[in-house]
Order: sequence, then structure tokens, then C-alpha cells
Amino acid sequence: MRQIISNNLLMLLSFWVSLICAPSLAVQASDRPPNIIFIMADDMGYGDLGCYGQKLIQTHYIDRLAQQGMKFTQAYAGGPVCTPSRSVLMTGLHNGHTPARDNVPHYSTYLTEEDITVAEILKDQGYRCGGVGKWSLGDAGTDGRATNQGFDMWFGYLNQDHAHYYYTEYLDDNEGRLDLTGNTTSRENYSHDLLTERSLKFIRESADQPFFFYAAYTLPHFASKQEDPDGLTVPSTDPYTDKDWETKSKKYAAMIHRLDRDVGRIMKLIDELGLREETLIIFTSDNGGNNIVPERLNTSEPLRGFKRDLTEGGIRVPLIARWPGHIKKGTISEEVISFQDMLPTFANLANASIPDSLKPDGIDIMPALQGNQLPERTTPLYWDYGHTRGAQYSQAVRLGNWKGIRNYQSGYLELYDLKKDIGEAQNIAQNHPDIVTRMIKVMEQEMVPDDRYEIGTVYRGKAIWVK
Repeated sequence: MRQIISNNLLMLLSFWVSLICAPSLAVQASDRPPNIIFIMADDMGYGDLGCYGQKLIQTHYIDRLAQQGMKFTQAYAGGPVCTPSRSVLMTGLHNGHTPARDNVPHYSTYLTEEDITVAEILKDQGYRCGGVGKWSLGDAGTDGRATNQGFDMWFGYLNQDHAHYYYTEYLDDNEGRLDLTGNTTSRENYSHDLLTERSLKFIRESADQPFFFYAAYTLPHFASKQEDPDGLTVPSTDPYTDKDWETKSKKYAAMIHRLDRDVGRIMKLIDELGLREETLIIFTSDNGGNNIVPERLNTSEPLRGFKRDLTEGGIRVPLIARWPGHIKKGTISEEVISFQDMLPTFANLANASIPDSLKPDGIDIMPALQGNQLPERTTPLYWDYGHTRGAQYSQAVRLGNWKGIRNYQSGYLELYDLKKDIGEAQNIAQNHPDIVTRMIKVMEQEMVPDDRYEIGTVYRGKAIWVK
């Protein structure tokens, strides 16, 4: 009898303990910060996706991501080319402040020990941080390498020129290399496929803790012509082989298809692991499309310009975000966002503190993700390009709907009203001298010299970024 009473008491105590503890456990589960997956294509144009108007290339999975989340129509890359855009993303500092500001080899393109990245901030908050693809911000053995900048795992290309080879002889693998000797001729290992396999592996291994994953894919960037005369390397032109198109169009479309397929694989894995409601997935591109993409594919449509340009076609990019329960599905946002916004947004989602020494130029865009209007920015959107190209150096600023572009070769500022003229066809600078004056002042203020860089570019007798 005593044993029965004792057992009953234990059961009753267990019951009450479970009632007391259950709410606490539920709060802990809901308080877990979200996983963050940031997928970035390389040189994908604003018009390359079906959900952005593409008619010829099928992008089923990325379009589905947009259907399940939010599509931004006014999202901007950090810069018009690879290195500055990635540097802005990692540091939260715009193109005039971020450490790496150009692709040119003799202009510093590396992060240093003193720089702070979004991965470092998230890692300090308990996130496991991993990445694949093109890093561009520090080669092996330098302080700028990914595994010295907050990433627990990096697999792919540390050097951006190395990333021009899809059938490479090796891939950087954390602090070492994966040897692919003979791959240049045998073509057994297409690098993008290896990147995706490592992506899936990292996500599986990280499922039991908050993680940040940065898939800096190299598709559909043009390859070195040493690897392919067309500059496009892909194992197969399926599903476009039978199209009545030139080979170049088939190859480019097939590269987009392969990228889309693997975005779908990542989405499927997240769902299979039961992490759908706990994971923010963002898809975007590092800058605008390439000007040698065949015209039939309309890579920049409806924008003017391409990669390397400061017109909208060079810096406005597709950006899609999915986070069920937090982002309403099938929504479109016209809020203006940019890569420098990612660091403060991710830090806030992770309940992480941003070090006092880092003062991001971006803002937390969670209000926009929730369908609300963003607060007014205190730091304007700024881009520049061509630091070591003398008279080709250009700057751009966006203030509200106004967009200003100043090219030192022409010597004057072009002004556009993007609300009325998304294609930047009508320069209205002469009609608004007050706005022009304001734009020039912002350009002079936002380009801040950095003494870690060579100041060797001279235009009309002075360094071009000096006021």
C-alpha cells in the first residue's frame, strides 16, 4: 500500500512539475533567435528571375520563395562590383566607408584584424557561422580570410579571380584546401555542385543551434575565357538544349536553372529538418547583371545599365525574404533597403550588441519585413566606383526618390526622379539646382579617405576623394 501511495505521489509531483516547467520551456523555444540563411548570386541581373519579370528563364524555386515570403522592388547591393558589395554586406558600412572598396588588385581589397563583420557579431551571440562560394575579402594566410572574420567554416574561393574557374584544381576548405588535381581537363567536379553539397552538410550539422549561413554562390558569373570561349561554363544546357537560341543564351539560362534548383534543395532541407518557422531565408545578387548577357534574356529589364555602372542596372538587385509567421507570404515591399542594412538587422534578430567601435550606416529593416514603413535614414545611400581609374571615377547617392550620379569624366551631376523614371532616361538636373547642390555635398561628405589604402588616384591635380 505504501508503495502504491508513494508511486501515486511521485506521479502527482511529476504532473505538477510538468505544468510548472512547460510554460518556461515554451518561452525558451520561442525566444531562440532565428537561423539566418543569406543566399547571394553573382552578377544576377534584376530581370533574371520570373518573379521580377523574366519570360524565358524558369526559376520555379526562387519564385516560390517569393510566393512564400516578400519580394523587394527597391533593394540595393553594396556596390556595382563584387568586392565592395561583399564588404558592405559584411561590415554594415556603405561603399564610401567600408574597408574594401574596389576590385582592383593594387587597391586594398582585404579586411583586416580590426574590422568587424556580421559573422563575428553573430558568433559572439552563440551562432554557428558558415559560408560557401566567393569570399573576395582576404586570401589564404591573410587576416581577411573568412575563418579569421567570424566564420567557423568556409568552403570555396577566397580569391575572387580564382572564382572565375568552375572546374578549378582546388577549393579553399577552412584553413586548408580540397585538392581537385586534374579537374581542369577531366571536368569531373563542377564547383557549384560541390558548394551546394557542403551547404546542405553545414545546415544538417547546425540544426540543433542557431546558425548563420552565407551561400555566396558564383553562378551565373561569367567564367574565364581560358576555361570557356563563351565565358560561360556549365555541365549541361538542360532544360534549354532544344531551344532555338544561340549557345550563349542556353548556357546562361542553364546556369540560372542550376542555381534555382539548388536554392530549392536548401528550402526543402530546411522544411525537412522542421526549421521552416525558425529560419529567415534571404535571396539576392551581389550587383547587377553583366552587359555581355545576350540581349534576348533582358538581364537588367526594366533598368538602365549593368554591373560596374552606378545607374540602377548596376546596383539595384532582386531581394526576396521568407520567414513564416513573421513575414506575410506573397507580399511586395517598395521600401528602399540596401546591403548595409543586413548587419544591424541580423544583430537585432539575434539580440546581439554591435560594438561601439562599429557604427553601421544601415538600419534594422525588420519593420519592412513585417509590412511597415521604415524610419527615415540618418545616413544616405551612397555608392562609388573606379578609385584607381582617374577620370572614370563615379559616385551615386539616393535621397528619397532622387538619384544623383556624378562622373568625373563628364564633370557634372545627372539627376533622376526614380518614382517617375525607373529607367533613368531623363536627366532633370537643370530643373533642380538645389537638389544637385545637396547631392554634391553628400557625395563629398560620404567618401571618407582611409589611411590603410594607397592614395594614388589623381584627378585635376588632387586625390579624387579629397573634398
